[in-house]
Amino acid sequence: MNGSTGLRGGAVRGTAPGATPGRRSTTRRRLFDAAVTLIAEQGFSATTVDEIADRAGVAKGTVYYNFSSKNVLYEELLRDGLDLLADSLRRAADTTVARGGTRVDALDAMIRAGLDFIACSPALTQLYVAELWRTNRTWRATLQSVRGRALAVVESVLEDAVRTGELSREIDVPLTASALLGMVLVAALDWQSFQPDRSVDEVHAALSRLLQGRVGSAATSS
Repeated sequence: MNGSTGLRGGAVRGTAPGATPGRRSTTRRRLFDAAVTLIAEQGFSATTVDEIADRAGVAKGTVYYNFSSKNVLYEELLRDGLDLLADSLRRAADTTVARGGTRVDALDAMIRAGLDFIACSPALTQLYVAELWRTNRTWRATLQSVRGRALAVVESVLEDAVRTGELSREIDVPLTASALLGMVLVAALDWQSFQPDRSVDEVHAALSRLLQGRVGSAATSS
């Protein structure tokens, strides 16, 4: 089954007969992992549902119980991946502040969390960045939605920093949040593609210096 040819059924299916919620969650994770690897290797159109099922080690019918089409599987894959990234960023920020760190420290911790996430999921990051530049707008609304959640996490920390006086009120919060998230994505992809011998500590240190020099220098003097 190639391209956007549908599977059987409607939207995302309910639990298969006899399957427990926990088992279904595990199965969906295996399908996501298989799909992201195959699509990154050979492209969306060239990847078939049969290949995804085979790579995940499940019967083709199992895919039918979880997703109504390859398009839906891909859409849910993008949504799930960016949701996981947003959760990782939020945990990093909350943990840092809870331990007495500043909001700029929290931003730095989010950079590290983002790099760690991308290092563990390079194929997902590759797909996300590719979709940002794709002329086909099939998943544009999904991308805007999941990107918005990740950005909202960064924006909330920036807003707190402005509110507490750590950063200047002149900062453009939405644009700065986009710049920080984009910096991590692009730097990580370049690292993975062209400088794989570098450690995550080295990459984080370089980005941390940029953060401290740019965003940190925008703190108010009062």
